[in-house]
Amino acid sequence: MSGGAFVFIAILLVILSALRVLNEYERGVVFRLGRVLAIKGPGLVIVWPIIDKMVKVSLRLIVLDVPSQDIITKDNVSVKVNAVVYFRVFDPDRAVVQVEDFLFATSQLAQTSLRSVLGQVELDELLCEREKINNELQTILDTRTDPWGIKVANVEIKHVDLPTEMQRAMAKQAEAERERRAKIINAEGEFQASEKLADAAAIMARNPAALTLRYLQTIREISSEGTTNNIVPLPMDFIGPFLKSITERNKNSG
Repeated sequence: MSGGAFVFIAILLVILSALRVLNEYERGVVFRLGRVLAIKGPGLVIVWPIIDKMVKVSLRLIVLDVPSQDIITKDNVSVKVNAVVYFRVFDPDRAVVQVEDFLFATSQLAQTSLRSVLGQVELDELLCEREKINNELQTILDTRTDPWGIKVANVEIKHVDLPTEMQRAMAKQAEAERERRAKIINAEGEFQASEKLADAAAIMARNPAALTLRYLQTIREISSEGTTNNIVPLPMDFIGPFLKSITERNKNSG
């Protein structure tokens, strides 16, 4: 093999080794002799050996699982909470230059921010106002990761693990609340029933015929039950004259 052919093959290998292909969602931060040269991609990119170095960065949305953190809430309840963070790189230059490992750094920042924010809220707020806490965490993480060229899109608290004794206490509280509501509903029903009975008594007092009709209806209901012995109460209007005559007779005889 002649020297010219050898040189040609060597140059061809160098050119081939300098070719890189970046996908649509990838960008390459190219360093030349240690300095940032350009942000390249997507498509075909030339990175010369020895003098150039390229660091690939994905621009796709990254889902980061935050491990369970032991947290003591504001009202001194120990819980375990985990979360998930959705973020993406919007500036590959800063994501490579400003921080050594942006994925690890974001994970650590998410863990510390989760403990810090949840340590300032009470347990009831943690359980009932997750949306508010999620928004607060998202704002904090987005602000702190902005110098790294990272945009935090969303933060979601996944699971809150309560101690066993706290679960029992909450179950008792819920049961007591249900009993309280049941008693209130029962009392309201009795109150409404008593109002209706009072209205009915007032109507019967104004109209004695209505009382007589109700008396006859009661006798009919008793007789339709098929009982052997029926006790029929007599109205005071029936026995009133007899009682009056007996009373007057006793007075005269006295």
